[in-house]
Amino acid sequence: MTRWGVVATAKAPAVDIMNFAAHHLQLGAARVHIYLDDDNTHAETTLRSQKSCLVTVCNQTYWKNLRGKRPPKHQVRQLFNATDAYARTDDLDWLIHLDVDEFLWPNDTVAAILGREADQTFCLRIRPWEALSGGQAFKAFVPDGKERRQLSQKLYPTFGRYLKGGFISHIAGKLFVRCGFQNVQLRIHNVRQGGTQNPGLSTTRAMSVLHLHYKDWDDWLARYHFRHQMGSYRPDLPPARKDDGMNLHQVLGHLEECDGQVGLKQFFDEVCADTPAHRERLDRFDLLKLCDLQLETTRARWFPDS
Repeated sequence: MTRWGVVATAKAPAVDIMNFAAHHLQLGAARVHIYLDDDNTHAETTLRSQKSCLVTVCNQTYWKNLRGKRPPKHQVRQLFNATDAYARTDDLDWLIHLDVDEFLWPNDTVAAILGREADQTFCLRIRPWEALSGGQAFKAFVPDGKERRQLSQKLYPTFGRYLKGGFISHIAGKLFVRCGFQNVQLRIHNVRQGGTQNPGLSTTRAMSVLHLHYKDWDDWLARYHFRHQMGSYRPDLPPARKDDGMNLHQVLGHLEECDGQVGLKQFFDEVCADTPAHRERLDRFDLLKLCDLQLETTRARWFPDS
């Protein structure tokens, strides 16, 4: 039987962390390894009630022993924790590094999908679907190709040219990595073994990553300034089109500077809001995905005291 696990570095409300853990336990994860990026006693205590959950508290002592000091960038903390988890997975066949707002969505059991991979597959890419506000409807990204630009513009007439595949978050997806190998370093969207990036790479259509990048307008706005400076919309990310110098950081910054929250809300309403018109546009191009995660029900099943 194929044994698989997930690892995440979490800085989120306890309920969100438990939703993430419960969902993957329900899918059959043999190990859910959570690195708590800040003090979260409730999440720590509750997670430890399940023997399949492994919790590491990333306090100053932890970082001093591992790195000498705590890395200031959260992306660096994530990749070090993921690599640490990989080195400790002597009881797993596969491990995937996710964020706690990402949820695997397979069309078969995860174990069966992984078990069908060829022996030479070292890493397996799982493509993302990005949530619309509300978390019941998702969109697949516009596939790469000569029609991507035109299709993105049809979906989002005002802002489509600034979006990679119609997404505001990543389109790279995440990787399952086969366990038991040496000199492996997990990254956020990739893996390195020795000096080689993504050796033995395959991609599956049998499973997706549902990305709840935001819950609603208020949630998106509350996260906006951090993401604009250090996260998904940070300054150093390239533009969606090589022939257009404006990346998403610049577009959102311009909207905020000119029109404040009104400008940002215009962007959100066109690109992120779950409306009948938005669903219709996505469905027209076979990009609409309806998924009922049932997070509260699943959390209550695995963590009844939460």
